[in-house]
Amino acid sequence: MSQGPRSGLAAVSSALLAMSRHLEVRDVLKTIVASARELLDAQYAALGVPDDHGGFAQFVVDGVTDAQWKAIGPLPRQHGILAAMLDEAKVERLADVRKDPRFEGWPSAHPEMSDFLGLPIRDGEEIIGALFLANKNCPKPEGSCGFTAEDEDLLSILAQHAAIALTNARLYERSRELTIAEERTRLAHELHDAVSQKLFSLRLTAQAAAALVDRDPSRAKGELQQVAVLAAEAAEELRAAVVELRPAALDEDGLLATLRTQIQVLDRAHTARVTFASSGFRALPAAQEEALLRVAQEALHNALRHSGADRVDVTVNRRGGGAVLRVTDDGSGFDPHLTRRVGRHLGLVSMRDRASGAGGTLTVESAPGKGTTIEMEVPGG
Repeated sequence: MSQGPRSGLAAVSSALLAMSRHLEVRDVLKTIVASARELLDAQYAALGVPDDHGGFAQFVVDGVTDAQWKAIGPLPRQHGILAAMLDEAKVERLADVRKDPRFEGWPSAHPEMSDFLGLPIRDGEEIIGALFLANKNCPKPEGSCGFTAEDEDLLSILAQHAAIALTNARLYERSRELTIAEERTRLAHELHDAVSQKLFSLRLTAQAAAALVDRDPSRAKGELQQVAVLAAEAAEELRAAVVELRPAALDEDGLLATLRTQIQVLDRAHTARVTFASSGFRALPAAQEEALLRVAQEALHNALRHSGADRVDVTVNRRGGGAVLRVTDDGSGFDPHLTRRVGRHLGLVSMRDRASGAGGTLTVESAPGKGTTIEMEVPGG
C-alpha cells in the first residue's frame, strides 16, 4: 500500500467507517473524495456522478478552495479523460494527464495537474460514478507517475465500498422520498378536512348573521365577529400546511441556491426589499440544511406578513464547523417574552423545535418599534 501519512489497515478502516456513517448521498460523496485523497496522499481528488444528458449530475472535489471552485465555472461535461472513466470503464493511471491524446484542456482557473489516477465506481454492471486523483505528494522523476500499482489496488478497494455506501445512501433517500410523499398525502387529507370544516362553519355563521342583521343587529355583529375568527383560523391552517408541503430543492441545489431563489421571488412579490448574502458557508448534513431553510421561510413569512417591514435581510454564514442564519427586519417588532400569545402566533415555538431537532439553537431579539432579528445556529456534522 502507498506509504502516505495514513497508510495501512487502520487508515483503510477509518475511511470505510466514515463512508458508512452517512446516509445522505451528498455527504457520502464528500466523504469518499476526502478519504481517497487522504489515503493516497494526493493534492486533488474528485468524484463525478453521471446524468443522462452527457454531463454530471453531481461533481464533488477535495483539495480545491471554494473560491477556486467558483472561478472554475460550471460542472464539467463528460469528455476526455472524464468520459473514459465512464465509457471505457477501466482504470487510468497516467504520468501526465496533459500529454494524453484524449486530454482536451481545462478552464483557466483550473489548477495544474500532472500525474493522474482514475477509476469507475460500479454497482454491478452499472457505472454510478468515477473517482479521480491527481498530483501525488511524493518525489517523482520527470515523466513518471507518482501513483503506484499499490495505490491502484487500494483505490479499487475503496471504490468497491464506495459503491455500497452510495447505493445504500440512494436507497435511504428513495425511502425518505416515499415517506415524504405519504406524509404529503396525509397532510393533504388533513388540510381538506380541517379547512372544509372551518369553511362550513364560516358559511353557516355568515348565513346566521345575514338573517339577524335587520331584526337583531347586536347579535348579527357578534356572528360577524365569529366569521372573522373562523376565516383567520382557516387561513392559518392553510398557511401551516402549505409551509409543510412546500418543496425545497435542497438535494439538487443546496441550501444557498434554494434560499437565494426563494428570496428573489419574495423580493419581487412584496413591496419590502428582501436581500440575501452568505460568506464562507460549507454544505451541512441534509437535516440541518432543511431545518435552516424552514426557519428562514417561517421568519420571512412573519416579517413580510406581520411586521410591516420596509426591508428584510437574510444572511447565512459559516461559524466554526457549522453555520448561522440571521433574518433581520426593520418592522414593528414585538415583545419576545410574551411567548404564549405572540410566540405561537409567529411560529416561534415551531422554529425553536426545528432548531433543537437539528442540534442547534434559536435566539430572538425584538422590541416594539425596534424590528426583529431571528438567529439560528447549527454546529455542523
